[in-house]
Amino acid sequence: MILILGGTTEGRLAAATLDEAGQPFFYSTRGEEQTVALRHGQRLVGAMNEEAMHAFCVDNQIRLLVDAAHPFAVVLHRTVAAVAKRVGLAVVRVERRYPKHDADIRWCHSYAHAINRLRADGITRLLGLSGVQTLGPMRDFWAEADCQWRVLRRHESVALAAKVGFPAERLVYYDEESERDLLRRLRPQAILTKESGHTGGFAEKVEAARSEGVAVYAVERPPLPHGFVCVNGAFGLRRQVERRVEGFFPLRQGLTTGTTATAATAAAAALLCEGRRMQTVEVELPDGEVVPLHVEACAWVDESKKMADGETEPLSVDACAWADGESLLPNSETAPLSVDDCADAGESKKLPNNNTHPAHTYRAAAQATVVKDGGDDPDITHGLRITATVRRTGGEGVRFVGGEGVGRVTLPGLGLAVGEPAINPVPRQMMARALAPYGGGFEVEIAIEGGRALAARTFNPRLGIVDGLSVIGTSGVVRPFSTEAFVEAIRREVEVAMAVGTERIVVSSGARSEAMVRRLYPALPPSAFVHYGNLVGHTLEACDACGARAVTLCAMVGKAVKLAEGHTNTHSRHATMNRAFLRSLAQQTGEPPQTVEAIGQMTLARDLH
Repeated sequence: MILILGGTTEGRLAAATLDEAGQPFFYSTRGEEQTVALRHGQRLVGAMNEEAMHAFCVDNQIRLLVDAAHPFAVVLHRTVAAVAKRVGLAVVRVERRYPKHDADIRWCHSYAHAINRLRADGITRLLGLSGVQTLGPMRDFWAEADCQWRVLRRHESVALAAKVGFPAERLVYYDEESERDLLRRLRPQAILTKESGHTGGFAEKVEAARSEGVAVYAVERPPLPHGFVCVNGAFGLRRQVERRVEGFFPLRQGLTTGTTATAATAAAAALLCEGRRMQTVEVELPDGEVVPLHVEACAWVDESKKMADGETEPLSVDACAWADGESLLPNSETAPLSVDDCADAGESKKLPNNNTHPAHTYRAAAQATVVKDGGDDPDITHGLRITATVRRTGGEGVRFVGGEGVGRVTLPGLGLAVGEPAINPVPRQMMARALAPYGGGFEVEIAIEGGRALAARTFNPRLGIVDGLSVIGTSGVVRPFSTEAFVEAIRREVEVAMAVGTERIVVSSGARSEAMVRRLYPALPPSAFVHYGNLVGHTLEACDACGARAVTLCAMVGKAVKLAEGHTNTHSRHATMNRAFLRSLAQQTGEPPQTVEAIGQMTLARDLH
């Protein structure tokens, strides 16, 4: 079993991630305020001290602790650390994502430090945006100054403010007005906030204050106990659970070719622009999560001068010698000059972020290789070496080139221009973001080991992609596919839905289609919504076997086309868009000849409209 300490946005993310396994777990919060949908988790309410948490972990055979609590929940963090040490458990911390420490923010390492800085700076009108829990630590300041404090409009918050003696008429509430309108109305000299990260609205508070010329004082988040393993998203959490709780997830997740290519690009750029050979690089996924990847190889590229026949030409050097350090006199004689000091020049070049890199990075190109880890998904690209060669171009922006094993687009309709390498838009964005700290003017060439031969085993030729594989990945993550395991998980979800007495089961391919169909059935509980992925037939069979009285099927157009032809497994290995079938339907329904002809030229089902 796994115990999540939640109550935050990160707690919801942790619960949703563990729910995907279909295994039981516990989700603990101090109060009942947070609403969280749990399909397989059990909700616990009430604070636990060290002894209570220790007893719970022992009694319930807890194998992993997941700390997803608020970053300022210092007492809870210490309790988790103490219990983990006593029981011999690992702690995975689901950390928030924090913006950088901008210089115009007055950073304070504690509330006492904040009070001292505010007094020293002559601040007498303050708006507190740090939450009701900070009223106690800040009492010495607000007791003597003109302060308003924003709190949640709920009984517990108002009662806590009254308990510490804060005047009720000085409270303002979250649901009354925006931060910018609040600042314009109150006109404080400064705001006080906490380093609560992106999910805590930190950036929005700072931006509003800057726009109104209001100073920002921010209390830094407290350090976490030693030994916590930090992740900042669902993939990292799942990876840690896969490693530490064997069998909790039946299959291991992987990363896409796009993420792998981005890691190789980042490693090559670090060598090219900073002279650093990276063994591990961090890649930002499209949702903002940062994941580490191992770099197999990283080296400078020896790009000699190319001849017309493609061979390289060595260039001769007539002479090469150390300078003798003498100065030429007017009579052409030389005179020795004394040297006070001699050292390697520490020349450096400024980067856009004001960091510097050694001047030796004048070299034109660097290359790095990362091995694709597809997890337990039966993907032919798993284990392939993906190499990125990064070159300086002297221009602006980033240009992408397809190397050996990367396909080339020959037909329209794929979101890429004809003739472009088959590197999809999201991976391009990820690679461009990895290069952004070094400015512009780069060419990125991606190569996939064995990609040309393997492409024949994919549907790339049917899509008009020739000579290789595609660099793909909308989410950056590969979700493993196993028919047996997936069918069992679907059956479990249907059984849970029937057990809670839902009147209707709504089956959809995934999160996007579920979000759309939820609007039609807002009263249904979360357990009523089941994802079929590609296994439509197995899902409907499970619904029938469990005695479901009403089932709603939701499908995107691509899957709908396959279903219309009778394919109940819509995976691309089993079914593809059949243009001949669609043309026959169009003819049967009396569509004009130009429509029938247009269908015959389509590449993707989404072109139907």
